[in-house]
Amino acid sequence: MNPLTTTPSPSLGHPPRLEGLEGQFALRLTAHLNGGAQALPHDITERLRFSRERALASRRAVAVLATAPVVVASGSGRAAALGSPPSLWLRLVSALPLVVLVAGLVFIQHHHDLQQIEVAAEIDSALLADDLPPAAYGDPGFSEFLRSGEAP
Repeated sequence: MNPLTTTPSPSLGHPPRLEGLEGQFALRLTAHLNGGAQALPHDITERLRFSRERALASRRAVAVLATAPVVVASGSGRAAALGSPPSLWLRLVSALPLVVLVAGLVFIQHHHDLQQIEVAAEIDSALLADDLPPAAYGDPGFSEFLRSGEAP
């Protein structure tokens, strides 16, 4: 059972009773605060009443704003975020990193191709400058000759 539930009192003149320790504490606290509020001077009670009304009014305003539909306005000037199309200069500057990236990739590919051509040229020159003809390297008997290590 919820300790803060209220049960109606048999007589209509009394406030409802709260059950449990929390309920008893709440009743004592409100009685003490009400007794202290009656002992305050008139100007203080009026300031408290005014503050209470202001707090309730601001709470109502927040509740109204929370339930109101959201309206989004966008300006047509330059101050609006992404409101106007970007200028030609901004487009060119934005495309610059892409152009640099593509140029770098093309340069890397070109450099790699040149290195492969140089390596192939070195191998070809070594084969042509050797005493053996290039067809000897493809002969299966030649590879057997190299493994055995016999000289003629």
